[in-house]
Amino acid sequence: MKVAVLISGRGSNLQALIDAAEAPYWTPEIVLVLSNVADAQGLERAEKAGIPTAVINHKDFQDRETFDAAMTDAIEASGAELVCLAGFMRLLSTPFIKHWKNRLINIHPSRLPAFKGLDVHQRVLDAGEKITGCTVHFVRPEMDTGPIIIQASVPVHDGDDADTLAARVLEQEHRIYPQAVRMIAEGRVTVGGDQALIDGKILYPNE
Repeated sequence: MKVAVLISGRGSNLQALIDAAEAPYWTPEIVLVLSNVADAQGLERAEKAGIPTAVINHKDFQDRETFDAAMTDAIEASGAELVCLAGFMRLLSTPFIKHWKNRLINIHPSRLPAFKGLDVHQRVLDAGEKITGCTVHFVRPEMDTGPIIIQASVPVHDGDDADTLAARVLEQEHRIYPQAVRMIAEGRVTVGGDQALIDGKILYPNE
């Protein structure tokens, strides 16, 4: 399976995917890393790994839809069958999301449906939660919704601040994002209704 990865920044989850590709059982191929930011560190990671890159600056377009259409053209030209959001800091238009339905995945730093949106780790701490985590899910037009593919749990420690908690969650993001991509590439993930099925079973019901 050919994969495109969309980034805006440092690309640590991109690096996790690049590192996973070194394993003998890994079958997906990253054919494009696309960024809306010309100096994103993730582009350097891709170039070092020999992966084609592209920059499409959202500021060059009059609206979100035309920007997204340009991204679709670049992704389709690469031959990618799956699109992975990895720290891509732009809201996507509904036409883009519908065009890539069930072929577009995201990773979010909480156990969805809890704590959608931004400033997740501080909100987790403010709420007094003892467990948080991260989620890989198919993207839908409503923010941070869509069929859940895989989740990981992360303990909240006494004395944590947003940064220490974020670092612990990120370790699990780097573990489960490649796992989700591999399962999709192996044909183990299907979507029924608005639930993701892994090997025919719903492991994470959308609540």
